Amino acid sequence: MLLFDTHAHYWDERFAEYEGGAKAAVAEARAAGVRGFINAGSTPESSRLSIELALENDDMYAAVGVHPSDSAELDEGEALSATEELVIDDRERKSGRKLIVAIGEIGLDYHWPDTDRDAQRVWFDAQLDLAARLGLPVIIHDRDAHGDCLDIVRAHPGLRGVFHAFSGSAETARELVRLGFHLGFGGTVTYRNATKLREVVATVPDEYLLIETDAPYLPPVPHRGEINRSALMTYTAEAIAAARGVTPDAIAELTYKNALELFNIQPANA
Repeated sequence: MLLFDTHAHYWDERFAEYEGGAKAAVAEARAAGVRGFINAGSTPESSRLSIELALENDDMYAAVGVHPSDSAELDEGEALSATEELVIDDRERKSGRKLIVAIGEIGLDYHWPDTDRDAQRVWFDAQLDLAARLGLPVIIHDRDAHGDCLDIVRAHPGLRGVFHAFSGSAETARELVRLGFHLGFGGTVTYRNATKLREVVATVPDEYLLIETDAPYLPPVPHRGEINRSALMTYTAEAIAAARGVTPDAIAELTYKNALELFNIQPANA
């Protein structure tokens, strides 16, 4: 089984709790057939850490951006300038592959009652503008904000990307696919109460389906409560395959190909 984890955070401090740390988790993933990883940043600092991981690992890539839950603690102008500089520096390197493949993780998160929704929308809009200017796809976080996320991406026609850890309705999924967005599914699709999510994943057109972990978060059944890591993607692939009436190997092959295409990545050595 050949897999590509399109959303992870191997820079996250929670990996210190995993035996052997992030390095051991990545080695375990490779042994399970994972041949590609995208580490998504949430601040300029974690974006830099994602780039460092990509420099150290030939099968890793970085997404750079500001997560909506981190935006309140940052100066918008400084953070956006720092994010753009990271992309420019990557493109100006004289040798080696390009490491930054997307702007992300960006979006909206309305889960907490004290959220400044207006400020989040300003950040989201500005980072979509940045992605368009740089010609990069986006990785979008949408938590309890489906309507506003949809309205904002509609205002940026032509952008491509993925709504990661998709949790919306079948109607929202159809509209996002119509707009050209991929949908990423992770461990939540294995949860017992995720019947509607499995119904959604069954309807996504082949060319818009992606698989991810959000490691170290959202581990699949039967590993809930553990540190999530890319080796556990096999459980997610099995759940998606069952929902779509195909084999796990078919899901792995399909989503691997889709990841390479969306993020303009040359395949790593299998």
